[in-house]
Amino acid sequence: MRTKILEYLESINKAQDVIQINDALGLTTSEELKELTDELNKLVGEGIIHETKKNKYIMMENCPSLYSGKIEVTKNGYAFLLLNNDEDIYIGKNNLNGALDGDVVLIDTWTSAGKREGQVLKILNRTLNNIVGEIKYVDNEPTIILDNPKLDIEIVLENHFANLVDGHIVLVNLTKELGPKKFVGLVTKIIGHKNDPEIDILSVASKHGIELDFSEEVQKEVQNIPEEVQKEEKIGRVDLTKEAIWTIDGDDTKDIDDAISIKMEKDLYVLGVHIADVTHYVRPGTKLYEEARSRGTSSYLADKVLPMLPHELSNGICSLNPGVERLAISCEMKIDKSGKTVEYDIFPSVIKSRIQMTYKNVNKILKGEECPKEYELYKDDLLLMEELAQILRKKKTKNGYIEFDIPEAKIIQDENGKCIDIVKRVQDLGENLIEDFMIAANETVATHIFNMGLPFIYRVHGAPKPEKVTDFINLLKILNINVDTKNIDVSSKSMQRILEDIKDKKEAPILSSMLLRSMQKAVYSTENIGHFGLALKNYTHFTSPIRRFPDTTVHELLRTYLFNKKIDMETINYFEKTLPAIALETSEREQAAIEAEREVVDMKMAEYMESHIDEEYVGMITTVTTFGFFVELPNLVEGLVHISSLQGYWTFVPDLLALVDKNKKKMYHIGDEVKVKVIGANKATRTIDFEVLDGDSK
Repeated sequence: MRTKILEYLESINKAQDVIQINDALGLTTSEELKELTDELNKLVGEGIIHETKKNKYIMMENCPSLYSGKIEVTKNGYAFLLLNNDEDIYIGKNNLNGALDGDVVLIDTWTSAGKREGQVLKILNRTLNNIVGEIKYVDNEPTIILDNPKLDIEIVLENHFANLVDGHIVLVNLTKELGPKKFVGLVTKIIGHKNDPEIDILSVASKHGIELDFSEEVQKEVQNIPEEVQKEEKIGRVDLTKEAIWTIDGDDTKDIDDAISIKMEKDLYVLGVHIADVTHYVRPGTKLYEEARSRGTSSYLADKVLPMLPHELSNGICSLNPGVERLAISCEMKIDKSGKTVEYDIFPSVIKSRIQMTYKNVNKILKGEECPKEYELYKDDLLLMEELAQILRKKKTKNGYIEFDIPEAKIIQDENGKCIDIVKRVQDLGENLIEDFMIAANETVATHIFNMGLPFIYRVHGAPKPEKVTDFINLLKILNINVDTKNIDVSSKSMQRILEDIKDKKEAPILSSMLLRSMQKAVYSTENIGHFGLALKNYTHFTSPIRRFPDTTVHELLRTYLFNKKIDMETINYFEKTLPAIALETSEREQAAIEAEREVVDMKMAEYMESHIDEEYVGMITTVTTFGFFVELPNLVEGLVHISSLQGYWTFVPDLLALVDKNKKKMYHIGDEVKVKVIGANKATRTIDFEVLDGDSK
């Protein structure tokens, strides 16, 4: 229903009422009308469509001055509407109209002094759950100090646990609004005490609705799952336990859900991608299945893992640990010298991994360095794998695969959970090899089911809007970066060409990140629109069922369609009804996990810099705003140089994306390298403040 509504409204450039939409979609029953109305309300609440004063509906993109999205309120009281693919919109204190940090709002916009501003017209969605705070007793009554200093509200606690004490970090749901910025709150969970190790990370997880523990019902079901593969479980599976199969992961990986194998048959590479058969144990109708669906994904917050499945499965019977039999779903592909898959098979199997390899050691071998003794037996096969990986990567690149190559920060903590270092994550030959092999398997599985014409969950990535590409080209011109703009269009190959042109520029990481933000987000969907970034017509997530529920669902579909041969109308109708909801839910849970991960990284970076006050660094300007500019250090820490710390009279000039002091004829713009001193860092507010040291700071 959702897809049909959006397709219709996108095809007609004017507002339509419910009856007009109902008739256009050919709906005939009262049940269908109710479903239509409910879905329209959801789309309005998500800010995807707009409901006019005359109760008509139109795509938000067809309302030029209207925007919707989540707002972020600053510590000074003003806010920004956060847009995925555009510059954030400033909202003054007096234009918030009661909106709070985190609210999804509808705003009207205008341009003032060259910048876009907005006014909140309507609060579309307010999250009243998962508010985190610290308990403090005042006159023998518990009060709450909110973890989010930007959430300027007062909460009157409706209840409290008998064992609630000062310093407890709790989760609160708002149950009633007593007046402007005053609510009744219900304590739903004690997360821990403020002095507990990792309480900071657990608080962020709770705020984003990430469950910390598994219920007793789930734990009871887990106890009934065997710790070893049973003889009867192998029936009907291909026995691959004699094959040379192994895993390659990070040094500290415990949940291993993919293994690989390779051999040659004449001139064809036979690549095996063997994935843990999670759905053999996580069955629909069980509490374990419901919990996995509710979580949607494992969350990786600094070095803390909050798994989608209990450890007995994620680190135990489902994990492809070396030297033990494990149930798997295998995708064997015969690939020619051009990288084309000429033949493949997808089947249930039993495997026994020979060795748990690490990226660090594999990279040594692939670079021609000393081979660790325990790897010697597999060295030739590893080199053959690298040969195939290079062929696959060359083919991907030829097709238009976009490699953004944006560095990521890895947080290093001590035994007490304090950040002691920040380093860049490594993406080397071994990491690329596994990525290439997993993409090949994902594409093969998606193509097979797509060709069968059956309901399925795809991983899709839409093309950017033409105006976003134009805006990015204009940005490059502002920065005096010359790129070949001939025949530039909205295609993967065009984006690839742009990145190739800028890859040697010092601003390349910043610009790559900007280009990525100008694109749509990859999501899960039952509608196969292809994957723009990978330049693939068919793509899914099949290779990580231990940590992603969409992959688990794909496994269930493979089991139903291919292994059990169940393709009757009842089955098809069931999946047509259930899969859209799963795709939407898991996309939302993935986004929540991403936001939590970013928040933890920001928090840990601020914590790290608290120990480096007054130290000096050279960094690069990544963003320029009306209130200053952000500088990124070589370790990816980013801090703000506030305009008030600069000598002179500085003005933000949007056309130059720069702060300009006309008296001194000086400017700061994106890509400039500046020397800065750390003048402040606050873990609680997740902020870092810098001061420039080139003679222009107060």
